[in-house]
This record gives sequence, C-alpha cells and structure tokens, in this order.
Amino acid sequence: MRRLSAFDANFLYLESPTAHMHVGSLAIFDPSTASGTWDADRVRRVYADRIHLVPQFRRRLAEVPLQLDHPRWVDDPEFDLNWHIRHIAVPPPGGHAELSALAGELMATQLDRSRPLWEIWVIDGVVGGRSAILSKAHHAAMDGMAGIQMVSAMFDFTPEAESVPPPEPWEPEHVPGDIELLARATGSLALQPFRALNAIRRGTHALRMRRRIIEDEGHGSLAETLPAGAPKVSFSAPISPERSFHFRTLPFSTIKTIRRSTGATINDIILTIVGGGLARYLDHRDESVDGSIVAMVPMSIRGDGTAAADANKLMNMFIRLGTDIADPLERLAFIAEQTESGKAQLRGGEGDPVRELSEMAPATITAHLFRFVASHHVSEMVDPLFNLTMSNLAGSPTPLFLGGALMVANYPLGPIYDGTGLNITALSYMDQLDVGVLACPQLSPDAGTIPTAMEAALNELLASSR
Repeated sequence: MRRLSAFDANFLYLESPTAHMHVGSLAIFDPSTASGTWDADRVRRVYADRIHLVPQFRRRLAEVPLQLDHPRWVDDPEFDLNWHIRHIAVPPPGGHAELSALAGELMATQLDRSRPLWEIWVIDGVVGGRSAILSKAHHAAMDGMAGIQMVSAMFDFTPEAESVPPPEPWEPEHVPGDIELLARATGSLALQPFRALNAIRRGTHALRMRRRIIEDEGHGSLAETLPAGAPKVSFSAPISPERSFHFRTLPFSTIKTIRRSTGATINDIILTIVGGGLARYLDHRDESVDGSIVAMVPMSIRGDGTAAADANKLMNMFIRLGTDIADPLERLAFIAEQTESGKAQLRGGEGDPVRELSEMAPATITAHLFRFVASHHVSEMVDPLFNLTMSNLAGSPTPLFLGGALMVANYPLGPIYDGTGLNITALSYMDQLDVGVLACPQLSPDAGTIPTAMEAALNELLASSR
C-alpha cells in the first residue's frame, strides 16, 4: 500500500465530468506477421503471461474517508483481466475517418475508479486487414514515459513471442478498511506541518538553484522562464465531455535532415512544426490572435533522483510557439532560446519547486479547490496561462511485436482541460513520428486539419533549412 504524492493525486482532483484525466495511445498492428489467429483472446493471453511485470496494472485506488489524505494504491483482490481488455470493431470501411471517430468516442469515457485505472480496446476491421489497440491509463498512475515503459513489457522485438511466466502465483496484499485508512490519514496529517516546512525548504532551494543556473549561463532571469499568460483563442474555453482524435505519421528522416542542417534539437524542431501548423490552422479559421500562443511542454525528470515513488516525474516548460512569426527558421531560433532556459532548469537539479510546494496543501483543500474551479468555470473568468499541452516522447527505434503482430504505428493521446481544449503529442517509432491530436469538437470542430497543417509546416521548414 502506497500513498499517492500530492503531484500524482492532483490528476485525480483535476478530473471532472468534462475533463477526463487519462492518457493513451492508438496503436495499429499488422496481424499477418503472427502465426495463427491474432485477436482479443491472443492479446489477453499475452497480458496474462506478463502482467506480473507491471504491478501497477493490478492496483486500484483506496480513497481515504472524508478525503483527509491522498488516496493509496492497493492490490485489487477482484482483479479481472477480461474487464480491462475489451473487443470492438470499427465501422466499415474501417478507414482513417472511422478509426479516428471511434478513438474519440472511447477516449470520451472516464475510467472506473473502483478498478485498476487502465483499459485497452482491441479493434477489428481496420482497413488493409489490420487491427488496432486503443490503450487508456489514468495520469495519476503514470505519465507518458512511464506508460511507454510499462506497456513495452508486453512487446517483443521479433514475431516469436517469448513466454515470461511469473516466478510465483500472485497473492494480493491486504486491502485496508476505512478505519485503517483513517488511522493512517491521522498519522499523515500529524506529519503535515513537517512536510510543509520541508516542502518550503526544498522548494525555495530549488528555485534558488534554478535562478543561479539560468542567470549564470546567460539565459536571462528566472522570471522569464515562468508562465506570463497566453492569448485567448477558440479552444481556450470550457470543454464538453466529447472528444475528437486525429492522427498522422510524419517522416522522422525529414526531421533528422533538418537537425543536421540547422544544429537544432529534435524537440525544438517538433515544437516549430507544431507552431507552424497551428499558425496555419488559426489562419484557416480567420482567427486573429494577439501574439504567440503558448504550449505547456512537460519535461521528464526521470533519473534525477527526485520523487522516486511518484508515477509522474515531470516539470513543465511554457513555450511560446512563434505562431506570430512567419519565417520558420526565425520561429525555430525563437523556440530554441526558450527551451534552452528550460533545460538549464533541469541542470539545476534539486527537484521541482512546483512538485515540492504542492505537498504543502492538505488533500481535502486541494480536492475541493479543483472541484470549485471546474464547477464554476473559472477558466472563463481569467486569461489562460497556456493554450495547449504539447508532448514529445521517444519510442522504440526498432520494430515491436505484440503476440507476433507487428506494430505499424502508435499515435499518442493526452488529456485536455477547461481552458486548454487541445493536446498535441508526438511519439517517435522506427523512422517515423506518430502525431496524435486530441480536441474538444465543440470548440475545434475542424481539428482534423491540424496534422495536415503540421506536415505542411514540416515541409516549409525543410525547404528553408536547405
């Protein structure tokens, strides 16, 4: 039994009837590489054989009565793999449009908190004799990189699936009752003043280290790396429960060519493509924006020695995407200058100030605050800090197989929030970049044009870099 950190628990408190705080992916498979029948039963057998490699998949939440403390992760004694691995068929003809619509519908339903917070849908009927798997997992349980690492335990590097039986039969741990949870919460509350003092100490020290690194390396001041607000755009509004999902594969070789020509990082190039694509998207909508739109860009802090037990090891950068800059190379330079300041913060080490300071507030206050913000549509009353979330994840450079079937592509999905109704996530795989766009169709009914606009921005950047 493990208590969620405040940072992880906040993803639970952020969830509302319209904001669904799960991450996921839509993976496309070619079953012709597998021997025999490849279907949902085959996928279940793979997961049953290897689920002991991912203990989190068999743990559920134990809510503390009265929300006196953050929830605990406990083993689910009634764990049923059939509940988590489901089967569905995409409507004919099973093309891009039908698969996009189905993925949006599946992402629009919340996960059942009485069970382990993940599920996958094995999707038949994809055009070309292919199948797909839509995966969902709650952000409180894992961030994007953790999700990739967990799910990768189910994959092989060849079509010949390797059996990985557990060393011994699984026996769930004791599930605490309300009295035990309250007793533990009382002990945790007694430690809260010390936890708050420690958080203040670590948080202020982290801020001091960030400022020293940023200013000593000539990246301006710490204040310049903090969010300073973003312009209002059409998707900076309260969202509905519906979701639309759109995806596209871009050539990673083109991005590498641009890197060689410009010396820029892969991440900066992808951010520049997103900025150029969104500039085209807003222009197509005849939407006038005052200045550049801002993306919240999570950076992984895995391996820095902090937050060892946390599911989410992230620190956020706030990047102006240069949507008001016409020249793609100028946009790239503008973005690179900002991300270098963000990376300087990582070099400062010593943890994340936001993570540290989030431990100061008791669970009941945090939970009620987030509910108040959601129910009163506070996002309508204030200017946004950022307009969208943009993530770039590194996937496998070599082919992966699930139960013998080759994974052809893997399009990531990230959550959207009130006031931030757009998420763009990119995942590298082999020599391709798989891009997923999740949006609220009430705010962005034409979000399906964003991946196409990003491809045009990529080609423009390539031409300018030669």
